[in-house]
Amino acid sequence: MPGLFAPYEQFARWCTERVFGLDPASRLGSSVEFFLYDVPKVLTLLLAVSFAVGTLQTWLQPEAVRRMLEGRRLLFGNIAAAVTGIFTPFCSCSAVPLFIGFLKGGVPLGVTFSYLISAPMVNEVAVALLWGLFGWRVAAIYIGFGVALAIAGGTVIGLLRLEKWVEPFVWEVPAAAGGVAELTLRARIAEGWRSSREIFGKVWPYIVGGIAAGAFIHGYVPEELVMRWAGPGNPFAVPVAVLLGVPLYANVAGVLPITEALAGKGMPLGTVLAFTMAVTALSAPEMIILRNVLRPPLLAVFAGVMTAGIISVGYLFNFVL
Repeated sequence: MPGLFAPYEQFARWCTERVFGLDPASRLGSSVEFFLYDVPKVLTLLLAVSFAVGTLQTWLQPEAVRRMLEGRRLLFGNIAAAVTGIFTPFCSCSAVPLFIGFLKGGVPLGVTFSYLISAPMVNEVAVALLWGLFGWRVAAIYIGFGVALAIAGGTVIGLLRLEKWVEPFVWEVPAAAGGVAELTLRARIAEGWRSSREIFGKVWPYIVGGIAAGAFIHGYVPEELVMRWAGPGNPFAVPVAVLLGVPLYANVAGVLPITEALAGKGMPLGTVLAFTMAVTALSAPEMIILRNVLRPPLLAVFAGVMTAGIISVGYLFNFVL
C-alpha cells in the first residue's frame, strides 16, 4: 500500500522545495514535508475505508449483531463477539444502547464486553491508518492482538460474574423490537457515502492536528531523547506509555500519525501501539459514557483488565517485531 502513495510523496517533496524553498533535510523542511505527505494520504485512506465499512454496516445493523451473539456462551461467545467487532465498528457513542440491547437480548456480560472492546479498538480507521503508515504486517499483528485482548478481557469479566455491578435500570429497559427494512444496493451505497462523509467530518480535525504534532516530533524531537525515555533500553517504557494513554482525550485518527513519528524516532513499535490501544480502548469519552450503565467497581475492573492486557500486548508486540 505505501507504493500507492508515491505521487503524494513526490508532491510533498516538490512543495517543500519549490513552493516553500525549504531543504527537506532541515528540521523545518522535514516537518513540512511530513505534514504535506501525511495529510492527503491519511484523509484518502479514511474516505475510502469509511465508505466501504459504512456500506457493510447496512447489512450488519446493531440489532442484527445482537441476534448473532444472542445465547452464545463463555469463550465461544467471546470469540464470536470479538471477531464480529472487527466488521461492525460502531462508535463509542453507541456503547450504551448496544450494551443495554445486548444484555436485554440474552448476550452474557463477558461476551458483551468482548464486543465493546473489539469494536472501537480494531476499527476501520485504526486498521486503515496502520496499514497505510506501517504496512499490512503491522496491521495484521495489531488486529490479531486486538482480537485476542478482546477475547481475554471479556472472558475474565465473564468468569468474575460481575452482573451485580451493572446499573439496575439496565435490566428494566424493555428489549427493542428488531427489524431493519431491506435496502437496495443503490441505497446501501448511498448510505455508505453518507456514513463516510459523517465520519470524515467528525475526525478530520483530529487527523490534521495529530499529523501536525507528528510533523513537529519528526522534525524537532531528538532521537536520543525518545530512545532514552521510551527506547528498548527502558524496561518500563510500555507501562509508562499505557498509563499516559489511559486518561488521554484523543481520537485514534489523531493519535496514529503521532505514533508514526515516534516509531520513526526509534521508539519500539510495541510501545507506541500499546499507547495507541490504550487511547482507543480506554478513552475518556468511552469511560464517561459507560459509567451510565456500569457501577464504579465494574468500570474499575474493566479498566484494570484492559490496562494489564494492553501492557502485555505491548511487550509481546516488541518481542514479535
